[in-house]
Amino acid sequence: MVRRARVLLLTAVLLVAGTVASAAPASAVVGGSKSAYGPWAVRVLLDGKPECTGTAISPRWIVSASHCFFEQGQPVADKRISFRVGSLDMRKGTTVRPVPGKRVGSARADMMLVKVPPMKVRTASLATTPVRPGQTVRQYGWGATCTGDENSCQSPVLKQADLRVVRPDAPECDGFSVPGGSDFCMVKEAKKGAGIPAGGDSGGPVMSIAPRGREVLVGVFDSSDRDKTAGAGEVSQQLSWMRSVIRG
Repeated sequence: MVRRARVLLLTAVLLVAGTVASAAPASAVVGGSKSAYGPWAVRVLLDGKPECTGTAISPRWIVSASHCFFEQGQPVADKRISFRVGSLDMRKGTTVRPVPGKRVGSARADMMLVKVPPMKVRTASLATTPVRPGQTVRQYGWGATCTGDENSCQSPVLKQADLRVVRPDAPECDGFSVPGGSDFCMVKEAKKGAGIPAGGDSGGPVMSIAPRGREVLVGVFDSSDRDKTAGAGEVSQQLSWMRSVIRG
């Protein structure tokens, strides 16, 4: 079931086409809100077109979802990949490209670390403790702001959705997380400004909610039913791997 949920998300992401300039700016995610902050957020492009979202976790490393860097089971060539950093409006950001051959995927989660030339951006701190059921988190991305034809509504501006962490064995989490797994499950908050991430948000940051500069990266978004439930790889469970790659 987890594989099925992620495949559905990946299918939508790979169908994203057209230019960001022509995408409807919308209000964010699917029913979320426009972000006013997110200096660590990174837009992932494939052949210059919107693909996924990521997070700068050091001046030279970006984390996103592994599935963003594969097509039909084969790795995407480094020369086809680029990142837009440094602006909430991706049309105004700076373009950086991966260092050839410096992509490292996790063996336990849908996460990929990509090395790039030094970036002049604020980087996200990594969570050292697990998320807890009932915790409200915030997911960021430039992905689809509508359901249906997600190609037509990729946002050029960063947007966000507030989600609530629930137990992995909750009925609504079937296909998104399992007890003892590397993912955690989230549901759409029942409040104004809540939303659900969709195609193009994949790999984006899931952050704790705290004053600016004190929030931490708790997850890497990887799956969504486009309605009320989403999943993310848990950063605290991948912390040793992430640190070893960055310091290596």
